[in-house]
Amino acid sequence: MRLSSPFPFALPSFSRSLSRRALLPALAPFVAAVAVLTTGVSATAAAAEACGSIITAPLARPVPANDPCPSTDPVVCRIRVMPMDEKVEAQRIRMRYHQLLEDMHRTEADMRAAGATEEEVARELVDMRNQAKEITRAGMTPAEVRILEERNQAKYGNPLGPTADQLYAKYGSWELVSDAAMRTSYAVDRELSLEYRPCPV
Repeated sequence: MRLSSPFPFALPSFSRSLSRRALLPALAPFVAAVAVLTTGVSATAAAAEACGSIITAPLARPVPANDPCPSTDPVVCRIRVMPMDEKVEAQRIRMRYHQLLEDMHRTEADMRAAGATEEEVARELVDMRNQAKEITRAGMTPAEVRILEERNQAKYGNPLGPTADQLYAKYGSWELVSDAAMRTSYAVDRELSLEYRPCPV
C-alpha cells in the first residue's frame, strides 16, 4: 500500500496542509538533534572501548632548559625541554613501547592457558620487558639512552632495569612480578600526552 505522506504516522491537521518543501525545514532541528545525540552516544561508546596507546591531548610546547622541573624523574625532565620534533618522535616511540606491552599481555594469557607456572610467566614477561626497552631505545638519541641507563644502573645495577629475581625479592610473589613487568610510567606517559589502557585478551 502506498502512503500519500512520507511519514507512517498521522500528522496534526495544521501540518497536513504544509507542502513537503515546507515540512522538511520545520523538521530540520529535530533531525539535527537526533544526529547530535547519536554521534554523542557513538563517541562515548568509542571512548569507553578505546584501549592501547591513547593520545590524550596535544603535546606541550618545550620549556626553557633552565625552567625548574617539577618531577623527580629525569626522563620526564628531559622530555619537557625537548624540541617539538624530538618530542613527537619520543611520543611515537612510547606508543610503540605500549604496543609491546600489549604483546606481553597476550603472552601472559597464552602461557596461563597452557598451564605455565607463575614463575615461568613472570620470568618470560620480565625478559620481554627488557627486550622491549632495547627495541624502543633504538630510536632514541645516545644522550636519552644514557639518562635511562644511568638511572637503571644506579637503581638496579642493570642498565635495562630490574631482573626477575630482583623483582621477586622486592615483591615476594611471582604474580606481583608479572604485574610490575607490565606497568608503564604514568609520569612519562602523561608528559608525552599519552595514556595506556590494556586491551582485553
